[in-house]
Amino acid sequence: MADDKGLLKRVVYASLIGATVEWYDFFLYGVVAGIVFNKLYFPAADPVVGTLLAYTTFAVGFVARPLGGVIFGHFGDRIGRKSMLILTLMIMGVATFLIGLVPTYEQIGIWAPVILLVLRVLQGIGLGGEWGGAVLMTYEYAKPENRGLYASFPQIGLSIGLCLASGIVALLSYSLTDAQFLAWGWRVAFILSFVLVIVGLYIRLNIMETPEFSRIKSKGAEVKVPFAAMLKDYPKEVLAGMGARYIDGVFFNIFGVYSIAFLTTQLKIPRTEALLGVCAAALIMCLFIPFFGNVSDKIGRTKTYAWGSLITGLSAIPAFYIWISMPGSPLLVWAALIIPFGILYASIYGPEAALFCDLFKPEVRYTGISFVYQFSGIFASGLTPIIATALVQAYAPNGGWAVAGYCVFAGVVSALSAMWIKRLEIARTGKAN
Repeated sequence: MADDKGLLKRVVYASLIGATVEWYDFFLYGVVAGIVFNKLYFPAADPVVGTLLAYTTFAVGFVARPLGGVIFGHFGDRIGRKSMLILTLMIMGVATFLIGLVPTYEQIGIWAPVILLVLRVLQGIGLGGEWGGAVLMTYEYAKPENRGLYASFPQIGLSIGLCLASGIVALLSYSLTDAQFLAWGWRVAFILSFVLVIVGLYIRLNIMETPEFSRIKSKGAEVKVPFAAMLKDYPKEVLAGMGARYIDGVFFNIFGVYSIAFLTTQLKIPRTEALLGVCAAALIMCLFIPFFGNVSDKIGRTKTYAWGSLITGLSAIPAFYIWISMPGSPLLVWAALIIPFGILYASIYGPEAALFCDLFKPEVRYTGISFVYQFSGIFASGLTPIIATALVQAYAPNGGWAVAGYCVFAGVVSALSAMWIKRLEIARTGKAN
């Protein structure tokens, strides 16, 4: 454990800034997919088909994330956390920068979506290894009684990254005409990523390996194949963790990604207004993520997560009611986005990192938390915008209610999974976090 508070602060900054860059890169694609890529890279006679194709490439990033989690988790458990964090940041940054330079379908035909797809896969692989390493740096440096709080700090990178992505796109959308925005404006947001990557690399190069992994390394106690050890020793923990992750992926991608397309295309709310609403929710979330991380240290992570899952899932019902019934009231539309997403969602995302870290021993922890988080992301996150789009079309004109019901279902699944984690912890250690 590190008693040096200055060192712990540097680790927190390094993890937070790197995570912010990674999430900005990853979700910038999601923000743009439903308003730009469907027009420039996946043209179709039916706009819904174009949107579904664009969200399919968005989902591919989530499919690639488990691969990145397994690869970088393996070497993170064998070689070290720090070196993997530097490598993942570089992969993510280069892929995002290049997305901003890809010619359109009109310019190079089928090669345009193909190149976009390959770069999206690289984004997924980079983020697949990034999340686990960033979380572990703070978790393994912190004292046991503060691990919920400190492991939540890299989680703020998600909300800052989303805020930057939606905020920059909103600024460009507001400042430019529609023709300018579609012609070149959206590309600026991707190219700016290069600057953020340079800053993140500089900070990460100036931190040390975690104390827990350093002890494992000094004893030569590394596991030869961490992935195999994880499957052999922790099968129930892996399943319970993936179930707990369900509401996180569903709710984030409904309110942080799909809501932009829903509000603009279904309810005809101005694009800039929808983007700024997501940005405001993400800013507020920055305050509540560490708050709920700290709450999990005080009252228990499984209890915080279980109640947070239920309440967050249920909050989709009043949110969609307001969106569907009162689209002409900007303040209410924003409130229906900010309260569920900016505040309630933080009750699961804040304690989530430490909840997953608690499941595994240090020898397989990088692999374990990466696999749980990233593999579950395929069905919990990557497919969500596609499912939401299909539900809205299938149950039109009341498709919004079907999407809200999907959020409630995910909340119930995750609450039950959190209680399962509690039982597994009691069986293993005699107590629950």
